Amino acid sequence: MRECTIRRATKETDITLSVNLDGTGCFSGSSGIGFFDHMLTAFAVHSGIDLTLQMTGDLEVDCHHSVEDVGIVLGQAFAQLLTDKSAIARYGSFFIPMDESLAFCSLDISGRPFLVFDCAFTNPSIGSFDCCMAGEFFRAFAMNAGMTLHIRLLYGENDHHKAEAVFKAAAHALKAAILPNTGGILSSKGVL
Repeated sequence: MRECTIRRATKETDITLSVNLDGTGCFSGSSGIGFFDHMLTAFAVHSGIDLTLQMTGDLEVDCHHSVEDVGIVLGQAFAQLLTDKSAIARYGSFFIPMDESLAFCSLDISGRPFLVFDCAFTNPSIGSFDCCMAGEFFRAFAMNAGMTLHIRLLYGENDHHKAEAVFKAAAHALKAAILPNTGGILSSKGVL
């Protein structure tokens, strides 16, 4: 099984995250941020990855440290679990419609971290989740996972729908990229 537990404790957050890449798509626990938990649930369900989160964060400040640090530990888990790039499909791309919104994600689990996040939100927040933190979450995830990650929101009106389309598109792209591959490393160089 491809599973691990990562702990990160700072003066701002204390996080323990267990990840099972071959799970059933369950999220349990709470970040303390209702909408973010909703996105993590959608991410788990649509990727088939199990996530178990125990955390406290300085939410009296705002949601920034909590959301970013979950992205960090999730990325660290992926880096730990996917050291053998020859064992996975490596690439994944997916479009997701969510009512009037449409999002696209394309990624490469290459060991070369990069993020393009082209998503515009109308309002500053959805519940207690600052919309600008969607980009920060995916940046922290990509940098710590060693993943090239492109996410684009093509259009939409409702910020809830836009964010949900983004998280689900990323989940489905990841689901494709982590599929087992028995043909060796997908690189003309023969190494990543």
